[in-house]
Amino acid sequence: MSEKTLIQYCAPTLAGLKTGNLFSCAFASQEELQNDLRAFNRRLSRKGLRLLPMQYKGNRALIYVYRPKHLARDLNCHEAQAILHARGYQCARPAHCVARLAEKLKTEPEFPHEIGLFLGYPPEDVHGFIENKTESKCVGTWRVYGDADAAQRLFAKYKKCTGVYTRHWEGGKSIERLTVQS
Repeated sequence: MSEKTLIQYCAPTLAGLKTGNLFSCAFASQEELQNDLRAFNRRLSRKGLRLLPMQYKGNRALIYVYRPKHLARDLNCHEAQAILHARGYQCARPAHCVARLAEKLKTEPEFPHEIGLFLGYPPEDVHGFIENKTESKCVGTWRVYGDADAAQRLFAKYKKCTGVYTRHWEGGKSIERLTVQS
């Protein structure tokens, strides 16, 4: 897994604008990918980031890049806790919720729609998607069921962030310098 991949899929999380990102990447060997993830975690953990493999299928892995402090804040919301509790999560600690999500990704046939909470999506939008998948107000990084104007501004901010981070990285800035401390 390359720095370019992290910039391409995770710039808003690297910038501290977003709780997390999830992306699929190909790998030659599971051991090589795990070594890459360990190396990135050593480099970026002091900036408040964590990278985890959530699922392996064939020669692809689903990688979760997130800020544990942001996730703790996001999951400390009554609506988020209600969504998770209804889906079998014990919300005492965010790390336990992440472990439960990884377990569900590996064992359940349907993709767990509560995953949006782990990516920083508003609980009202996650709830709206779970209850009514088709009638959203708009679609961008996620389907919006609540404040469409705020979401559109956020989508634009994420897109701009990715462009800026890509240019800076291509210009020679290291991923450590680009990653905001939290």
